[in-house]
Amino acid sequence: MDTFDAWAGRAVDVDVAGHRVAAHDDGPAGAATLTFLHGFPSSSHDVLPLLERVPELRVVAVDFPGFGASAKPLGHRYSIHGAADATEAAWAHFGVSATVLVAHDYGVSVAQELLARQQVDGQPRPTRVTGVVWMNGGLYSDLHRPTAGQHLLLDPEHGPALAAAIDEASFRGGIEVTWGQRRPLGDQELHDMWRSMARDDGMAQAHELLQYVADRREHGARWIAALESCPLPMQFVWGELDPVSGGHVADRLAERLPSVPLHRLLDVGHWPPLEAPDELAAAVREVVTAAG
Repeated sequence: MDTFDAWAGRAVDVDVAGHRVAAHDDGPAGAATLTFLHGFPSSSHDVLPLLERVPELRVVAVDFPGFGASAKPLGHRYSIHGAADATEAAWAHFGVSATVLVAHDYGVSVAQELLARQQVDGQPRPTRVTGVVWMNGGLYSDLHRPTAGQHLLLDPEHGPALAAAIDEASFRGGIEVTWGQRRPLGDQELHDMWRSMARDDGMAQAHELLQYVADRREHGARWIAALESCPLPMQFVWGELDPVSGGHVADRLAERLPSVPLHRLLDVGHWPPLEAPDELAAAVREVVTAAG
């Protein structure tokens, strides 16, 4: 599997409101298309285990603004809406007309925003979302349980100094508390996550990127409606051991969306794209088939 730096070197630059967004388009032309929406604190590099398992599918993946190999301008207002705009810009650049979303963590809110745009305006969209595979994320803002480190980063007084002080060792500690029991966190995959955030001094803006938590509160009603009224094929692939958005979120999903397949991974934490790529690939293929 490519390291983050090798993966970033393969990206195509897409302009989004004057800022550079790194985007990837892999797999056979003309195949059914997936769009991978990554989480925090990571990048589109997390898609590689899935990409290796679904060679018959086309996969588009974007580093959201402020993440990975995308631009990380100081003083920028990073938002879920901006990440959705970046995704739509990549679709336009690559000529994507229909896609299944594969969304994790931060990316689930981006997916909810993209669904809301598709459902509310009543007008044909340039790119049509045809299905969604959801992984651990804050689909319901009231259930979000930030880690101790995230609590500190969200503090307006201490967050900037803490973000500037994060090194790879402390970053590893933050990831380890969200990892499951299926297998140990690998040194290389941890380093790749770190590189994706530290590139262009992006780690120092971690407190700004975390403002998506406020976005979820502000737009929660609209995004929950987009999720719960979605008529498209969907599946949930959920790590139960995730302390941030694990089994307690799965319980809500089972209650509110009982007809949607829910794969509860009892030994997996916050990172199904890395911890459980086989289960993810299986769910993706089922949704792609159902979406036609």
